[in-house]
Amino acid sequence: MTTTGDRVAPATSVAGAAEPADPLGPGRGTGRAGRYAAAALVLGLVLLIGVAAGRAGRPDPAPVRAAAPAAHTGHGPGGLEVSRDGWRLALETASLVAGRPGELAFRIVGPDGATLTDFEVVHERRMHLILVGRDLAGYQHVHPEMAPDGTWRTRVVPTAAGPLRVIADFRPRGTPTQVVLGVDVPVPGRYAPRPLDPPEETILVDGYTVTLDGGLRAGESNQVLVWLGRDGKPVNDLQRHLGAYGHLVALRQGDLAYLHVHPAAASRPSSVVAFGVTVPAAGTYRLFFEFRHLDRVHVAAFTVTV
Repeated sequence: MTTTGDRVAPATSVAGAAEPADPLGPGRGTGRAGRYAAAALVLGLVLLIGVAAGRAGRPDPAPVRAAAPAAHTGHGPGGLEVSRDGWRLALETASLVAGRPGELAFRIVGPDGATLTDFEVVHERRMHLILVGRDLAGYQHVHPEMAPDGTWRTRVVPTAAGPLRVIADFRPRGTPTQVVLGVDVPVPGRYAPRPLDPPEETILVDGYTVTLDGGLRAGESNQVLVWLGRDGKPVNDLQRHLGAYGHLVALRQGDLAYLHVHPAAASRPSSVVAFGVTVPAAGTYRLFFEFRHLDRVHVAAFTVTV
């Protein structure tokens, strides 16, 4: 997958790919055991960097834990409601047409009934918008533009007929946590849900070998590692994408409950990216890993059963 501007869309994935090159180098461990040895090294460095940064910034730093990668502050499963805690997503687009460019327009209405125009910048944007079919196909991560009256607009090309789920992730200025709202936009036509890809540990995306390590257990904090290789070598020069060396969006099949997780703040541009993920309940999830390399954004999508 490639992206233009702020639009992120998935590439075609090929299951059954070969295992990525060992990040530790020849003769220093291969396979899963080698990957986890490298992970221990990477996470140890993250911990040391975090401790050093804390000591440099204040005399009495708070404890730093190695398994600290987490979602946005206050993020639990979201995107299930069009209105929550007084905030409402007011959709102004009646429908879209499959395969044709259309404009998606909406406003965020506050508890006082007024259109919100003042948003905090979170990971370099004031609004993160996830677009995906109800069958979890056609994933896009876009960043609309806001007009002075508070109306957000973005160009959308639905990939197929059927309900298009729109998930708005934002933080009103002055509030401590993100707000995540969701709504379906009709895309008329014959709806033919596509089955999810089967669970695979390793997939190919745009010439990259991407491996997902770590299982998920409901209600527990799970460590998930994503490994990146290209042309038989580890990718050790990731670029920041929206302020981080990777983003992980999890969507649950059925209700499309949404989680957005970032790596630890002290993460480095290594070939392994660590996330802490807590899924709320058993089910089948689609995990979308976004990363930037050589000035292009790519998405690797995994199916995980909890």
